[in-house]
Amino acid sequence: MARKFFVGGNFKMNGTIESVKSIVKGLNDAQLDSNTEVVIAPPAPYLLLVRENLKSGLEVAAQNVFDKPNGAFTGEISVSQLKDIGINWTILGHSERRTILGESDEVVASKTKFATDGGVGVIWCCGESLEEREAGQTIAVIEKQLAALKAKIDDWSKIVIAYEPIWAIGTGKVATVEQAQEVHAAIRKWLKENVSDKVAEETRILYGGSVNGKNCKDLAKEKDIDGFLVGGASLKPEFVDIINSNL
Repeated sequence: MARKFFVGGNFKMNGTIESVKSIVKGLNDAQLDSNTEVVIAPPAPYLLLVRENLKSGLEVAAQNVFDKPNGAFTGEISVSQLKDIGINWTILGHSERRTILGESDEVVASKTKFATDGGVGVIWCCGESLEEREAGQTIAVIEKQLAALKAKIDDWSKIVIAYEPIWAIGTGKVATVEQAQEVHAAIRKWLKENVSDKVAEETRILYGGSVNGKNCKDLAKEKDIDGFLVGGASLKPEFVDIINSNL
């Protein structure tokens, strides 16, 4: 089965009502590749605004969700609240939350299980630091992250994996096409050996880390790169070029 190309846009903690509306209008007016699944993740205050104004066929993601039902969890957002406002996706495990907010592999896995069990798809992020890459530990680090996820997850059908080398996020440094493909192939191999042939074949693996309109075409050609999770460039008009990079 051919894997449908997938492009996510992570706005991070950026945007205003005016700028977010402008991005939405740009996407609504653009000619987008109908064979690419598009999901954008604005900050939480703008989730409903985006969902109500974004054309059908394009999806919206939260940037985080909690692993408990509604209750006394100040500052958190529940899976049922996302579903209530028509949000069908969330990003989890982004390196900024792992490093700045101290989210462990196990916490990320627990959130992922709670989201997928509740019917919300997850863009699950993994990746290594520069020190880990230079020490030759890239694959080992990612396999550890995957193993924590596997310990909690039975159904992988609502999970999209995003490989984001931490040293390439927002730095302008990009993994070479060969570096990215090597890690994507290793992730798929791990899924095949530790989960199943079916999950390995069907799971989409995205690349993230300073993806832009210039480098996306070459990356999209690789057999194990099934799309992108885009940061800063998702706030710019070139996001349309990235969405259409598989044409």
